[in-house]
Amino acid sequence: MSYLASMHLGKHAKPVSWPTRMYEGFRNRSTFLQSHSLPAVRLYWGWQFAQTGWGKLHHLAQITDFFRSLAIPFAAFNAHFVSSQEFLGGLLLIAGLASRLIGSLPAANMFGACWTADHEALVSVFSDPAKFYGADPYYPFLFTSLQVLLFGAGFLSFDAAIAKRWRKRA
Repeated sequence: MSYLASMHLGKHAKPVSWPTRMYEGFRNRSTFLQSHSLPAVRLYWGWQFAQTGWGKLHHLAQITDFFRSLAIPFAAFNAHFVSSQEFLGGLLLIAGLASRLIGSLPAANMFGACWTADHEALVSVFSDPAKFYGADPYYPFLFTSLQVLLFGAGFLSFDAAIAKRWRKRA
């Protein structure tokens, strides 16, 4: 048993096999990369959300008409809501503030967009993946929102700074 393995496991534990040590090293490195890639994803897609929301806010009549054409109920309200949510949510994603909550709103929004505007591509995710992957740009927004919802903002965010401060207080 190596010195590091004995330090890690104690003197009465069984030795750790080399595949286990390799996997633990890989897991630690990939966890580090996950935390460092999340800010990049969050910054890029937050900017994309903010831009699309800003564009929608300046063309609310067209967005409302489009929502009506899709038979979305309360089209004017939903146009205002979706546009504001994308713009403000994008800014909050950039800052990394309330990221999981903010990730849930565009995820629901994008799922609704996929369901109403491109339902055929959404339901063909398993039967015809090429149709799904070639569909409108809702899907990258949907998957990014789900990623932020599931994994959080990463280390470089207001969420991380607030969590660190709360841990110090406890």
